[in-house]
Amino acid sequence: MKKQYAILFFASLLIIAFAAIAGSGRNSDLPAAPAIGSTIDDFKLPDANGKEHSLNSLKGKNGTVFIFVATRCPVSNAYNERMEALAQDYKAKGINVVGINSNVTEPASEVKTHAADKHLTFIILKDEGNKIADRFGAAKTPEAYVLDANNKLVYHGRIDNAQNPANITANDLRNALDEVLAGKQVSKTGGLAFGCSIKRTS
Repeated sequence: MKKQYAILFFASLLIIAFAAIAGSGRNSDLPAAPAIGSTIDDFKLPDANGKEHSLNSLKGKNGTVFIFVATRCPVSNAYNERMEALAQDYKAKGINVVGINSNVTEPASEVKTHAADKHLTFIILKDEGNKIADRFGAAKTPEAYVLDANNKLVYHGRIDNAQNPANITANDLRNALDEVLAGKQVSKTGGLAFGCSIKRTS
C-alpha cells in the first residue's frame, strides 16, 4: 500500500512538473519587449475610422504614451477614466497619449463605439494581426509604454498599482511622465502590468 502511495505521489509530481514546463513554454512564445533605452522605429496603424497614423505624426513634442487597451476587458475598462484624465492632463504639457487595440476579437467598429460610449477622446489605433503588440512585446490590457521626445523607451509597465482607484499607493506612469518633463532620468522604469491577455491571431 505504501508503495502504491509513493508511486501516486511521484506521478503527481511529474504531472505538475510537465504542466509547469508547458505553461512556461506558452509564456516564452510571447515576443520580448524592447529594452529600456531602445529607440522605437516609426510605424503606421489605422484608427477606428480607418485613417492611418504614424508614430511620428502622433508623438508629442515632449514624449508619447502608448497604452494597449481593450473593449471587453474589465481591468482595462476600470482604467478608462484614469486613461482619459492622463491624456487630458499631459496633452497641454506636450505628451500625447495613444491607445492601441490589438485584440483579434474586437473589431474596429466596436473600438469606435466603445470609445464614444466611454468618452475616450485620445486616439485609439487598431492593430490588426497584433503586429505592433508583437513589436512592443505587449501581453496585457492595460499595458503602458513611454517614449521620450526622441522615441526612446523610458518606461514600460503598469499605469498604477491598483485596479480600484481607492487602493492606489503608487502612480508609476504619472511619476515617469513627470520625471521626463523635468528632464530627469526615469527612476522606476517598469512595474509588472496586470489585466487581461491580448487576444492574438496566433
